[in-house]
Amino acid sequence: MKKIAFTKMQGAGNDFVVVDHVPGMDYCDFTKKVCNRHMGIGADGVLVLGESRNCDFKMSIINADGSEAEMCGNGARCMAVYIKQKFAVVPEIFTLETLAGTIKASVQGEVASVQLSEPKDFRSNVEIKIGDRKLCGYFINTGVPHTVIFVEGLQEFDVNGLGRIIRQHQVFAPKGTNVNFVERVKDGIVAVRTYERGVEAETLACGTGSVAAALIGYLQSQKVLAPVKNAMIKVVTKSGEMLEISFDLDVVNDKPAITNVWLKGSGKFICKGDYYGV
Repeated sequence: MKKIAFTKMQGAGNDFVVVDHVPGMDYCDFTKKVCNRHMGIGADGVLVLGESRNCDFKMSIINADGSEAEMCGNGARCMAVYIKQKFAVVPEIFTLETLAGTIKASVQGEVASVQLSEPKDFRSNVEIKIGDRKLCGYFINTGVPHTVIFVEGLQEFDVNGLGRIIRQHQVFAPKGTNVNFVERVKDGIVAVRTYERGVEAETLACGTGSVAAALIGYLQSQKVLAPVKNAMIKVVTKSGEMLEISFDLDVVNDKPAITNVWLKGSGKFICKGDYYGV
């Protein structure tokens, strides 16, 4: 039986199996098996480290259901920490090729900062009809599509029930959306719980979802939009870890233009071993 060396990591409670690229591997099938929490190792997804022609490294992200994701903020931090530990010499700031584009990363111990691709496709006041009920949400792509809905009583909210419906809603067809329920804690801090596309359940944290919550939370707190450099919002995840998001904001034709987005948080090792279920 073939064995595959793996490292299990977690970022803010979002857990991953990290492997080096194996030529010819069926990563869809591998990921479905390895992410099974009863018959496999158990994880929200698999991160694959490969070689890149244009960047220092390449990162592939496979969701637990076998689909490939464009980006994952918590996964990127874990991969950055993995790379820093694996190689003797790594640039202070190195680049990762992803389906969402090139991202930058830097690492100090088990804390990583990753610069994500520029947000796009921002839409405010998105009307979501669910039976006789109407919800108002905000949409933004922070590497993957995210919907943000502000709520009260976040800790008692039915994230899986409502998240599952919104994730597949016709408003977000054909690709669907990740769904973030957000509550303002105080100035500069929001709390978020995320239903993740691909995992098809709530996770303890979502990096790109935390970025979406931070950006929209900031925009909605401003009475008048004005350019700013290095704005910072902190996000409390379901796991309890607080992530830091910084960014630059410009205003173009009365619309927000967000650049230089950085996500800072942990990327922690859990265990290493050999997987025999290939």
